[in-house]
Parts: sequence; structure tokens; C-alpha cells
Amino acid sequence: MKLIDFDGLFDEKLTQYMEENKNKHSEKQWEDIIPKLYKKFGDTYIAKLKSTPKQYYAKMSDSELADTLSQHLEEDIPVPEFLCAELESRDAAEVLLPFLEGDDCEKAAYAINLLGEDTRAFGAYFSILKEGRLNEDIRSDLADIFRLHADEVKAQAYATYCEGYAQEYMLEILSRVKEKEEEIYQTLLKAFLTADETQSPMRASYLAAYGDTRALKPLLERIEDRGIGFVEFQELKYAIEALGGEYNEPRDFSEDKDYLAIEAASSSAVQN
Repeated sequence: MKLIDFDGLFDEKLTQYMEENKNKHSEKQWEDIIPKLYKKFGDTYIAKLKSTPKQYYAKMSDSELADTLSQHLEEDIPVPEFLCAELESRDAAEVLLPFLEGDDCEKAAYAINLLGEDTRAFGAYFSILKEGRLNEDIRSDLADIFRLHADEVKAQAYATYCEGYAQEYMLEILSRVKEKEEEIYQTLLKAFLTADETQSPMRASYLAAYGDTRALKPLLERIEDRGIGFVEFQELKYAIEALGGEYNEPRDFSEDKDYLAIEAASSSAVQN
């Protein structure tokens, strides 16, 4: 199938239109006008195709749409919004799931954007996290999706954590479970108690997110440690307050490198 570069066609028409109207609009106005023109372009009849861009994709089957998207990415031809909109309007999970296999981050990103919170994709999403495939941005996006569905996926998240895979992501997901379970609390607590100084701030935030006030005691014990740094102290204080506790004892971090860096950045921002 020969690809149609609809974005290229639009750019040609836009260049001509802007030249004809160059003195009529400010730069800010053009920012508002261009998206409207692109949307209108989707309904513009193109004689050589005997259809509008929207109609062109509407005629395709699900598999043809997926193949066209794949071809656009492989040939580095801009993907028209009309193609994505048509795929999104259909129940096309079956043809998009193969995009989540392998190591092609761009294909996976498009599939995730189109599939979103479709539970049929959850198995593939977990595989990506468990195997550490694709880039960190994609894995973080998947963790964000699972955070919204933590109660639905808690069993798989817990099992994956116990197997030793993607443990920070699994802890993050488990921390958002609303229907409380003792094994989840104990898992979050143990992860916090065994954390090193780089892990401790984030794992304190997991306890705060989970919302079990029993965590106040270990958090308060940890914050009393005079050896902790400013970043960890701040996260511990937040976690304590999020659980309804408080810690107001003055602490001196004037020699802490993170504190000094934050202070320097704040001073620079004020001066600018």
C-alpha cells in the first residue's frame, strides 16, 4: 500500500494560506488557527483520492489501519491524526496488541496511547514492566495506568513483586490499593524498613499513599535518625503528615549537598 502523507499535503496548503494571509494574524492567533485548519482539512475532498482524509481511513479494515500505522512509523512518514482517530474510534485491541511485542518504543507508545486503560492490554503491559523492556518513560506510563486500576491488578502486582521483578513499580501500584490487605501493608512496610538512603524517600511515599496509620511509628523512628539527608527528611515529614501525624523538631541541614543545591536554585530563581 502506498502511504499518503496527509500531513505533508496539509503543510503545503497551510504554507499557501499563511502566505496569502500573512499580515492578517499575529503569531499567537496562528497558534489557535492552525489546529482548526487541520481539523477542517480532515473533511476536505481530495480529488486524486476521491475522498476526504477521514473517509480514506474510514474505508480501511482494522488490520489495514494497523498496517498503515506501522508503515508510517517504519518509513518515518508523519502519522496523521486522522489515522489515529479512526483507530481509536474502533474496538481495535486485537490489531494493536502486537505493537507491544519486541523493543520498538515508538510503536509501543502509539499502541499504549490508543489502547489506554483497555484491560485486554494489561497482560502485555505487565510483561513490559516485568521484562524491563522499552524505555523508562513508557514503563512509567504503564505504572500510571495500573495505579488507577490497582485493586484490579493487585494480585498480579503482588506476585510480580514477590518474584523479584520490577519491584519499585509494583510497590507503587500496591500503594494505591484501596481495599486494604495485611500482606500488602506488610510488603510496603518491609520494603521501607529495608530501604537504602536512595530508596527510602520513595518508599516512605508509598506508605503515605497506602494510608495505614500504623506506619506512623516506623516513619517517626526513621525521621529521628540524625544521619538522614534533607531529601529523605522532607519525604518522611510529608508521609508523617499525610498519615495524620506531625514532626516539628528543628533540624540543621546547612551542610547537606541537596539542601544547598535547592537553596541555590531558589536564590537564582528569585534573582531572575
